[in-house]
Amino acid sequence: MKVRDPSSAVSAPPGIFPPVLGRTFKSFDPTGVVETYNLAAPTVTKDNPFFQSLGTNGRACVTCHEPRSAWSVSAASIQERFYASGGADPIFRIVDGATCPSDPVSTFNDKLKAYNLLLTKGLIRIFLPLPAKRDFEISGVNDPYGCTDLAGTPPMVSVYRRPLPATNLPFLTRCPAGQPGCAPLAIMWDGREPSLASQAFDATQGHAQANPGVPSAAQVNQIVAFESAIFDAQVFDSEAGPLFADGATGGPAALSQQLFFIGINDSLSLGFNPDVFTIYEAWQESHAQDRASVARGEAIFNTRQFTIHAVNGLNLFPTDPLGANDVSGTCTTCHDSPNVGNHSLKLALNIGVADAAPPVLDVSALPSFTVRCTDSSGPLAGQVFNVTDLGRAMISGNCADVGKVKGPILHGLAARAPYFHNGSAASLIDVVNFYDQRFNIGLSDRDKADLVNFLQTL
Repeated sequence: MKVRDPSSAVSAPPGIFPPVLGRTFKSFDPTGVVETYNLAAPTVTKDNPFFQSLGTNGRACVTCHEPRSAWSVSAASIQERFYASGGADPIFRIVDGATCPSDPVSTFNDKLKAYNLLLTKGLIRIFLPLPAKRDFEISGVNDPYGCTDLAGTPPMVSVYRRPLPATNLPFLTRCPAGQPGCAPLAIMWDGREPSLASQAFDATQGHAQANPGVPSAAQVNQIVAFESAIFDAQVFDSEAGPLFADGATGGPAALSQQLFFIGINDSLSLGFNPDVFTIYEAWQESHAQDRASVARGEAIFNTRQFTIHAVNGLNLFPTDPLGANDVSGTCTTCHDSPNVGNHSLKLALNIGVADAAPPVLDVSALPSFTVRCTDSSGPLAGQVFNVTDLGRAMISGNCADVGKVKGPILHGLAARAPYFHNGSAASLIDVVNFYDQRFNIGLSDRDKADLVNFLQTL
């Protein structure tokens, strides 16, 4: 079955949000249609601070979290915005859109070079001071942009990361019954923000370069309320058709009803159910080849066993949760939240994506850092990491956290390429090939195609 014209389902041109955001909002993406389901509808966008420029450089939250890109950005959408505006769109600001604030941007060619990582990989510069209390040292830096300053006061490190989607956020914040004040899961890649409110305030201060005291507490509350009320997922696939048809439960409306609380299906606890995704179970016997492929991909994600080897934060060091022991698992060992796909408890990991030379992935344009653990009496004494991002270690100061980042929610993937925190996978097949090589899974060509077909329907 081939269904290729979803135009009747689209309510507005891609990337354009209406004056009033209703219950649903749909946009084309490379493999079909992505949809936002707004529990707080109607939202008058001009009156909501998420859509307002609250800083001094023209940016709003929506600048880096646009609806057509599943409330993140895609490299394709950024390129479109660059050429349409000549590099004047508010996302192109040297504070963090450029590889370094010292980059010249006076000519069009200057801008192409300065915003190269943003244009090709959707990366924003994150600049952080080295923790004053730490058990590591950076013994070497290979930074083609010269934007890491270890001689400064304080020493500053620049890394480059993808904006996380500002949607599906209840799957980071919903507490178990009887624990209304529980801490959320990691909100940022490195977990540096303790709440959605602090993230909204700090992002406006930093990325939008707001004046002191902006946004106000009332504006922060409005931003958090809006982004906590929107759910986003693929709703239509150009091959498989409507993703809620014939018993399937795809799309954001069903996602908004998904049972979740922090710790609901922790793979490191008793009672873990590895059958995490059940969205397309009804398609397992489908006579439509495209739908059967999606169902097979879901089953592979849930059930294909492989050896999980040397994952920092899981089983690389004796101090990791599973010790320094290989274990047999599936994709859902690390993606255990039912029909959501992030880990249901905090679990920052480095599966190799942050390494300076990972298989398959393209990190050639990123700086790299040689990091040495300095605690001579600790379990990591003498350990050396070569990474493109120090990850959680820049917040915790712990050498054991070098390269660790959180796993994201796996929805809206088709709308927001490239993938991983550093944009190192240009496509979903690159993601699948990386896992296949990193863990020696032994996927066949059909397995890979099925996994890609499944992932692009989430």
